[in-house]
Amino acid sequence: MSRLFWLAAGLLAYAQAGYPLLLAALSRGRGRPQAPQAPGAAALPDVSFIVAAYNEADVIAAKVADAFALDYPRERLEVIVSVDGATDDTAERARAAGADVVLENPRAGKVRAQDAAVREARGAILAFSDANARWEPGALRALVTAFADPQVGYACGRVTFVAPDGATNEEGLYWRYEMWLRGMESGLSSVTAGNGAIYATRRESYLEVDPIMGHDLSFPFNMVKRGWRAVDVPEARATEKMVPTVEGEFARKRRMMSHGWPIVLLGGLADPRGYPPRYALMVLSHRLLRYGAPFLHVVALLNARRWALGANLAVLGAAAAGGRAGRAGVVARYYVLTQASVALGLWDWFRHGTEAGWEAAEGTR
Repeated sequence: MSRLFWLAAGLLAYAQAGYPLLLAALSRGRGRPQAPQAPGAAALPDVSFIVAAYNEADVIAAKVADAFALDYPRERLEVIVSVDGATDDTAERARAAGADVVLENPRAGKVRAQDAAVREARGAILAFSDANARWEPGALRALVTAFADPQVGYACGRVTFVAPDGATNEEGLYWRYEMWLRGMESGLSSVTAGNGAIYATRRESYLEVDPIMGHDLSFPFNMVKRGWRAVDVPEARATEKMVPTVEGEFARKRRMMSHGWPIVLLGGLADPRGYPPRYALMVLSHRLLRYGAPFLHVVALLNARRWALGANLAVLGAAAAGGRAGRAGVVARYYVLTQASVALGLWDWFRHGTEAGWEAAEGTR
């Protein structure tokens, strides 16, 4: 029993603290990778800027205007809004805002709306964003510059979550930690996941994946298996509204993990074939152990000594108290609900499968 406790506790400690320290040690002395030289205006490739949208009438006009405000030659930029069976006037508002192409697709989910846009796109580079994300003016040029390296097939930028007044969600703190890890992974090999707010691929590296398997998790490792690199571009920045409460964030993560588990178990993430050794270690450490953490917590709890059992119960008590226990209680509640969302996402997928379509989290538009 004691051995099981120490094994589970050791794996949890490695996933949360040991792996970042390992990355930092491997990165020491390497310096920041030299960014490719930005091409001049005449050498910039044609880019198709793709926004998949479902019932985004409130924000789609601002999103199209945001795309046109990017520091990129207008004649080399194509803005495509691919509407996923909306029941509001998203398509009409996108056309009125001046989008170059507006596609009206039957409801089939975000991924299929993106696939439809790619088939219509003329750009050599395909840039993707969410309807509620706002890109900084230089973000697209920064993403495009990454493709000056012929090995790069996927490039993701960095999103900053903007919290409304009174927000109790700790996602911003967690996300800064994730961005730090992602930057080190990119410098050493390739990133193990991206985000849907700001990323791009080459046309020839784009993949059509199962509609329940979002690009965020399925693209980077698949790129690596096909001989491409998947890189982080910190100069490409965007902002997005944060889910206001930790309970809302729990619901969002639970939905995300119902899409993530099929990628892990059926989509090839957990299959090491095709991974270089260093990248295989990154996937094991940052993805598989992280997703296995809720179950490791259960093993540790069931096999805990008295002192460890008391520590676990103290964390659970702080999580239950939440804000009443101060900042520590808020952080504990965020951590516990995040772990629960991973396990419940798996339960949801096993119990009734995962729908390709989804609704935007409340408060993020």
